[in-house]
Amino acid sequence: MTTRTDQTSTLSPTRVRLALLALALGGFGIGSTEFVAMGLLPEIGRDLLPALAASSPDDANAQAGWIISAYALGVVVGAPTIAAVAARWPRKRLLLALLTAFTLGTIASAVLPTFELVLAARFLSALPHGAYFGIASLVAASLMGPGKRARGVALVLSGLTIANVIGVPLITWLGQAQGWRTAYLAVAGIFALTFVAVAIAVPWQAGDPGATLKRELGAFSRAQVWFALAIGAIGFGGLFAVYSYVAPLATEVTGLPASLVPLVLVAFGLGMTIGNFVGGRLADWSVRRSMYIFFAVLAIALFVLGLTAAHPVGLFVGVFLIGGSSAALSPTIQARLMDVARDSQSIAAALNHSALNIGNSLGALLGGLAIAGGLGYVAPIWIGLALTFAGIALAITSFAIDRSRGRRGVVVPYATGAMEAVEV
Repeated sequence: MTTRTDQTSTLSPTRVRLALLALALGGFGIGSTEFVAMGLLPEIGRDLLPALAASSPDDANAQAGWIISAYALGVVVGAPTIAAVAARWPRKRLLLALLTAFTLGTIASAVLPTFELVLAARFLSALPHGAYFGIASLVAASLMGPGKRARGVALVLSGLTIANVIGVPLITWLGQAQGWRTAYLAVAGIFALTFVAVAIAVPWQAGDPGATLKRELGAFSRAQVWFALAIGAIGFGGLFAVYSYVAPLATEVTGLPASLVPLVLVAFGLGMTIGNFVGGRLADWSVRRSMYIFFAVLAIALFVLGLTAAHPVGLFVGVFLIGGSSAALSPTIQARLMDVARDSQSIAAALNHSALNIGNSLGALLGGLAIAGGLGYVAPIWIGLALTFAGIALAITSFAIDRSRGRRGVVVPYATGAMEAVEV
């Protein structure tokens, strides 16, 4: 007789695919809710800050941008907090609770009347972000089976990358045509649909019965966890230094009309979608080699874009490669975090998204300072390259520590799930 504890091992291939699709649909909703505000800031500013928008549209857009920052802050706060507190919960139950919070928070974002209340709603609706990806990644890894953990992570993240190709442009168009509040109601509908899909397709999985808040937070006592977080936060700053200002880069430097900016974003999204799957597959082969390879591709792509941004071909090829290499790094860094966190798996799976959102803020901040200082729209590319080199240096240092431990006879876990001796 099948018990609740062995449902995963008895699932048919079709049921596994449906479960993975349901988890990825949640990633699609998260990608949509996180990035759609970037294309609707003027509409949000005019509606919520009418007096300021009438006197200074630029100032209204800048203040409306706090909504993006509030969401990023919510991810940073919520990811480790929820993952640590709820690690013992059955995973399906936790996913459904997180999706409920997403749905309600996004509805609140759409209907609350004032800027301050919408700002608070965006912060609250972001709290489940990292925990969802973390728990969904653990469920996907279990469904995929041994040796395919990073591919399971990539499948969950695929929803986010596909959202950048399809969801964000379509929902942005809807918001421009019908109002930004309609756009957020559409995103809430995606989360509600995901709730139904997860409830039907995802099997019951137990939480970690041995998990405690102290054990999960113990991940922060390990130096290698901090190295992995820094690799994500600083190394990924290179992506966001460019992504945050790609629209003015395309119009002011390349000379494209504003109508072609969505095609540039599609090139970014296509690169991210392909890179995510490639990164997941190669990370299961070797986390260390994959990280070096994709950081090298990212550095080369940034360098080439910095030299060729004035030409349309250089712009499109550059953003495609930057999006692809960055997305390939995401499951690689997450697998590294899950390795070095040892038994703090729930919090490790969620922390990656805190790190990436810190990278989001860091890259955008440094790029904005360069532009404000009169260095032009190409300057963020060179800042991104510097951040990428810093990420490479951190990765080299982190793996050098592993090699040192290997020479002393310490066994180091790799993303394959097996315990392997480090290479010297």
